Amino acid sequence: MEASDPDGRSVDDDPAPPARRAGRRTAAIVLVVVASLLAFLAIPSLWIERQALNTDNWTDTSSELLQDDAIRTQVANYIVDELYANVDVQGEIAKVLPPRAEPLAGIAAGGLQQLADQGVDQLLARPLAQQAWERANRTAHELLMRVLSGGGPVVGTSGGVVTLDLEGLLEQAGQRFGLAGQLADRLPADAGEIVILRSDQLDTAQDVANVLDGLGAVLVALALILFALAIWLAAGSRRETLRATGFGLAVAGIAVLAVRSIAGGQVVDALATTEAVRPAAQAAWTIGTSLLVEAATAAIAYGVVIVFAAWLAGPTRVATGARRAAAPFLREGRYAWGATAALVALLILWGPTPATRSIVPLLALVALLALGVELLRRQTAREFPDASLEDVGERLRGWAGRVRGGRSG
Repeated sequence: MEASDPDGRSVDDDPAPPARRAGRRTAAIVLVVVASLLAFLAIPSLWIERQALNTDNWTDTSSELLQDDAIRTQVANYIVDELYANVDVQGEIAKVLPPRAEPLAGIAAGGLQQLADQGVDQLLARPLAQQAWERANRTAHELLMRVLSGGGPVVGTSGGVVTLDLEGLLEQAGQRFGLAGQLADRLPADAGEIVILRSDQLDTAQDVANVLDGLGAVLVALALILFALAIWLAAGSRRETLRATGFGLAVAGIAVLAVRSIAGGQVVDALATTEAVRPAAQAAWTIGTSLLVEAATAAIAYGVVIVFAAWLAGPTRVATGARRAAAPFLREGRYAWGATAALVALLILWGPTPATRSIVPLLALVALLALGVELLRRQTAREFPDASLEDVGERLRGWAGRVRGGRSG
């Protein structure tokens, strides 16, 4: 933060000639634009790296998916369809019916299928079934990551195919409806398997994973470096460049949310083969991109904070009044740093953004916050060298007197 003259122009010392200053400002603008573009690219890269390529996060996401009513209904329907595809339910019912009632076995099997859909839905809401679902997703994802990291089909895939194996859930569903004995003998090896990756997709998937591995962190680092370089170059207009940095981050976050909304419509249309499946597809997209929304929202929040900091250092009457009011407290280190420590503690306990829940980004945020507080302390010390806590007390007493006078009048 830098001092400004009454007209709002920066007054930091910049002895460079006007042409060089103009060139620096142009370069600063270009750097802010490039850094904002990198920030826009970094957000989805971090999302893919942390959600799609992280086994723990993927398993947590799979749990959220099964907890959604629409998705759980579709999973239940799939499991029941697999049961009916591998067990002659109509024949099993006919065996226990009297000869004259055997023609009713088909009707009974159809009615039982509807009841089975509801029963398996209820089964999937129970902890035991959800644990089986989590184990299946974790196993599939661990295998997928070994394949993507170069292990290839030899790590245990069948014919180079990575699958999500729901055989455990099939067996639980069969036990629930008295079909456990039939399932043990009649379920084929691939019953309940959902293909995630085929061998002919392996090379492409490995290339994508190799490119994305660590790309998000690199893009974030590059964006921050370019933002810092832009502010350093913009001698004479650093506050304006800082404000532009805030707007750049906010715009990057908003753009990611807009792209997510547009892409979501296309993805849901592609997944929803029927209108009955659309709610589940929409829920899967919403849950699957939750970390993307979180990262984009964090970028917007950081941008807003930076814009506010730039405004607070500016020449407007409200900003100047705010600095004047805060000057006595900022002069006292115990108040300034005590409030800063309380804010940091709140951020750690609250953890509103991914950066506040990870040690390295959190330390970087704390360092930037401490730097901003120190710059604000220096600016207010230059502007209001005589500010003291006694002045605050006098202003409060004067305000209280005016309030009492207004009431008595």
